[in-house]
Amino acid sequence: MPTPQTALRPQPPSLGVVIVNYRTYDLTMQCVASLLTHSIAAAGDIVVVDNDSPDGSGERLQRDLPVGVVTVLSRCNGGFGAGVNIGVAALRTDLVLVLNPDTYFRRNQVEAVQGLFARHERLGVAGLKLINPDGSLQYSARRFYSLPDILARRTALGRVAPLRRLVNSHLLKRNWREGPFEADWVMGTGFVVRRAAFEDVGRMDEGYFLYFEEVDLCARMWVKGWRVMALPEVELVHEHQRHSAAGIWSNSGQTHLRSMVRFFHKFGVPWLWRPRREQMQRAYHRWRRQFDEVHRARRDAAT
Repeated sequence: MPTPQTALRPQPPSLGVVIVNYRTYDLTMQCVASLLTHSIAAAGDIVVVDNDSPDGSGERLQRDLPVGVVTVLSRCNGGFGAGVNIGVAALRTDLVLVLNPDTYFRRNQVEAVQGLFARHERLGVAGLKLINPDGSLQYSARRFYSLPDILARRTALGRVAPLRRLVNSHLLKRNWREGPFEADWVMGTGFVVRRAAFEDVGRMDEGYFLYFEEVDLCARMWVKGWRVMALPEVELVHEHQRHSAAGIWSNSGQTHLRSMVRFFHKFGVPWLWRPRREQMQRAYHRWRRQFDEVHRARRDAAT
């Protein structure tokens, strides 16, 4: 029989999981297996969204995933953000853990995630500690970009001492030695979002096909008064595949560039210095007014 103390103790926020698959059958099966093995979430709270994979992996997952796991077959590939939106809509949990298929857990640390969100009512997004299979850190929480940050991260100039310090600052390297800390944005490879905040900011922006959609989501969190944090005590193994590091003339390089341009169009171009949040807020509101005006004009023209 529960004691008065336990009866009054609030229930921790519930947690569901979304995984977006695109031709990653084996990795998705491995990811789901780790979730169930370590009791990260119940099978019925795990949603796998297939983004119209041409290799038939969506149908295979629907057939082979453990009983209870929900598989949603999208009729088109609208990109990562669109897949996440479909998955979140299929869940009813307070929190949603968004995972790349090439990730897996080695132990259950869900209580730390639930506790962080319970303690911080305005916490919108929490990033997990991404590690390589050998245990090395991937620095998955970042500061917003300035153009010198991009230069330092994407060219050999980042090895020069002044720009190397800039890279370390951008990656928030020192912060991982402590407990939970605030970040400007966290990588979309593995993060937890509060459903109420997700709906409040308008979900993932499906105008991005791939890359920068998590930066955009976190930026809108800050604009709307939600917080973004990183949680070093919760580890997620990521079998790192740096498609975004491909050459600028590759398909992934061009997609990355288009996404970056869209983000800067929405939140302003940060020339020499990283943008202050109030600057990004003003730029976003300007973009939003222009966006609404264009759509209003299109509606008027159609009637």
